[in-house]
Formats: sequence, structure tokens, C-alpha cells
Amino acid sequence: MVLQTIELDPGVTPAATVIVLHGLGADGTDFLAMADELHLDAVGPVRWVLPRAPVRPVTINGGYRMRAWYDILVTDLQRREDEAGLRESFAAVLALIDREIARGTPASRIVLAGFSQGCAVTLGAGLRSPHRLAGLAGLSGYLPLPETSAAERHPASAGVPVFMAHGRDDGVVPIARGLAARDALQRQGIDVEWHEYPMEHSVCLEELQALERWLIERLG
Repeated sequence: MVLQTIELDPGVTPAATVIVLHGLGADGTDFLAMADELHLDAVGPVRWVLPRAPVRPVTINGGYRMRAWYDILVTDLQRREDEAGLRESFAAVLALIDREIARGTPASRIVLAGFSQGCAVTLGAGLRSPHRLAGLAGLSGYLPLPETSAAERHPASAGVPVFMAHGRDDGVVPIARGLAARDALQRQGIDVEWHEYPMEHSVCLEELQALERWLIERLG
């Protein structure tokens, strides 16, 4: 699966690349505004890569076709996951990282980020990457395939910093799922910077400000 991408290219050799994965039914264009809101001058010129998930039927939405990184089979995401779809998206995102490296951005200057479904794929793909990335940022999401996460984690991901943020009133992905992901990653020895906010399944200004600081620390 080759992903379509929307890109914001600085016009010069980038000092870093930030790849952002959107949520269910959304599109890469959803994060164009976020790229404008994050002031990363201290990092240098940044290339933003905003992939578009493939269009596929989503079971919990009556089979309606929409952009999705994987199918949602039941509302209880812990009980039954679309493992095949998840793994397909992991591979596609890892190929995207390989493409950035081939274009001249070292893995150590690449951050992978995502919201909701995009967060799940960020954590799943990032921990399985054979390259040591600059960091992983997960917003309002969870850790997919948790039973195999530790065993399948690539040694290259040792020490990769993780930023996680979640809304306390999230009715789509309850904060308990985010906390469970945080705890599971910390048990694996991963440094997780955790933030929570009085919001629903969304992104807030304070969250973006915290993410901006974290990105500058990782890439500046």
C-alpha cells in the first residue's frame, strides 16, 4: 500500500521531517492548520508530511466507506481489533519513513505523530521501526495490539521519547485507553511525557503548545 501524501516543503533542505497521521474519516488536510500553529523556527526548516489513509468500509459505521487506517469492528477496541488492517498501515507508514530517509532526512530527525487512529498507527509502527526516530507523538489514541507490542518492538526503538496527550472527557477513545498505553510503554522502559486536558475527542491550544515545546526539545 503506497500512501498519498500532502506535503508542506520548506523549499530548502529540511532540518527535520514531521509526519502526522489523521484520525478516522478525516484527511491529511486536517493538520495543515496544526503545522501553521506550531512554531518550530528553533528547529530550522521543517518538511511536514500528511499522509492520507486509504478509503475502506468501516464496520461500526454500517460499512460506510471512509478514510481509515484500519477497520473498527466493534466499539470495544480492546476486545477485537483489525489486526490485518493495522499491520498493513504499519508497513505503509514504515515505508513512508524509509522514503524520508532516502530523501536525505536522517531517522534521528524524523518525528512520527498521529491523532486517534493515527495515534494507534504511530505507536504501532514507531515501536516496530528498524530506525531510531527522534520521537513519537500520540494524541487522543491508544496502543494497538498490546499483547504483542513488547515482543515485536524493534531494538532500534530503545530510548525513543514519546509524547502523549488526551482529553479527560473523551467519549470516543476514553482516557483510560490512553493511560493504559502510557503505562504499557513505561513498563517497557520508554520515556513517556503525558498530558491531559479538560476536553473531548479533539485538540486544544494548550496541547499544541506542549507539543511545540516537546518537538523543539527533540529536534532543536
